[in-house]
Amino acid sequence: MDGMQQVFKSFGLALVGTMHPKILWLSLRPFLIVSILWGSLIWLSWTPALEMLSVFLTTSLFTSWIQDGLILAGFENARAWIAPLFFVMLVIPLITISLLVLIAFTTVPAIVRSLSRQHAFQNIETKHGGSLFGGFFYTIWSALICLVLVILTLPIWWVPPLVAVLPPLLWGWLTMRLMSYDVLAKHASVEERDILIHKYRWALLTMGIISGMLGAVPTFFWATSALALVLFPLVSFVALWIYSVIFVFAALWFAHFLLSALKALRQEELDKSLTIESRVIDAELPYHG
Repeated sequence: MDGMQQVFKSFGLALVGTMHPKILWLSLRPFLIVSILWGSLIWLSWTPALEMLSVFLTTSLFTSWIQDGLILAGFENARAWIAPLFFVMLVIPLITISLLVLIAFTTVPAIVRSLSRQHAFQNIETKHGGSLFGGFFYTIWSALICLVLVILTLPIWWVPPLVAVLPPLLWGWLTMRLMSYDVLAKHASVEERDILIHKYRWALLTMGIISGMLGAVPTFFWATSALALVLFPLVSFVALWIYSVIFVFAALWFAHFLLSALKALRQEELDKSLTIESRVIDAELPYHG
């Protein structure tokens, strides 16, 4: 089975697997943790953060033009909601990245353990090419790179087409990096992981971008809807739940794909070694012709 066929097959298996009660619980746990942590932080910082942002947006040469432009365009009440909108747009990437990091670091290993008990992957040898320590730093480093890219591109998220393009690319890239490492950390060696990521890099990136596009749906509504500002606490909880389910679905998708690819890679290596041994034995046998 080629890479793209396996992508579609893994997609179907992940879609079915996401409906399992155990997987739904695995999506609920990080959602609750992130909701409590960020909910408390936002509740404590909402008023002072809005005051600081309001001053910054009014006095800064880099951002005052946005407010002036909105007023000129007919949005006379821009001063009232521009600071809350900016605050929401700054918080969304931070919440999303923290949720994805938590799922990659805590939920993906549980998903891989669950899949490894299934008949299809029961006999896959564990080679421990990744470690808890290495996975932690790989996750944090990848998240920091993504956060820097978010900060650099955030000003142009206001351009209508880009708000639908940039988040999927950023979440897709981060999803691909985190899921690829964490799924293979226990079962693949370092060499096997490098081979698989290189061999299927375009398939993995496609999977990441599709996952990012699914995750961009709540981002788009969250960042562009006036209703999302008015009902920010309620909307944020709903959006976080959707994010969590999508990221857990992505974890299942990557797990099915990469474990199948690892199994196929080892079978290919075994077939090659058997072929070589067979040729060596044939060469060493005396010829009686």
